[in-house]
Amino acid sequence: MRTGKVMGRDWAEARRADRVRLLAATLGAALAGRRRFTFELGSGHGHWLAAYAAARPEESCVGIDLISDRVEKALRKREKAGLDNLVFLKAEATEFLDALPADTLIARTFILYPDPWPKKKHHKNRFIQPESLDALAAKSAPDARLHFRTDDAAYHAWTCEALAAHPRWEILPGEPWPFEQVTFFEERMKARRDVIARRKD
Repeated sequence: MRTGKVMGRDWAEARRADRVRLLAATLGAALAGRRRFTFELGSGHGHWLAAYAAARPEESCVGIDLISDRVEKALRKREKAGLDNLVFLKAEATEFLDALPADTLIARTFILYPDPWPKKKHHKNRFIQPESLDALAAKSAPDARLHFRTDDAAYHAWTCEALAAHPRWEILPGEPWPFEQVTFFEERMKARRDVIARRKD
């Protein structure tokens, strides 16, 4: 007899598979003809990525967030600015990566001021983990960049350590940050700690 725990896990996996299939269909339409794009993981209300997309109309940009209200506000910014090179979606990061079309790759990833999950028992919720970095590398173009910024010293150290230990990412200590747009959220931060890494072949 199957236990409730096993059945619960099967149900959760089935629900995740359904979400990935739906997201894949959405991405297939949204990214039609786009083979490279700039990705912001945790785009919030879309302030930063909308400014980036406006400044770089030659780039396709995709931002994701888990909060519906944030995505709706980001979409309104996109429509108001008429940014045809920008897409915002409600999605979980690993599901988004699983749903990406095989012929579409990430050129740049930005992770700006993510929740640091400061308690040790919550560290498993951080995106920067070996498995997530594996998945991101697999969906990134050769020589793609990962740009990470936080105000949290512990999460910055964690990220630097994880990237330094990972076989498919190389930290680039001298590389300048490619684009600045101070948002209301960033103005509230106490510090700015950056790390940039390159996806290795």
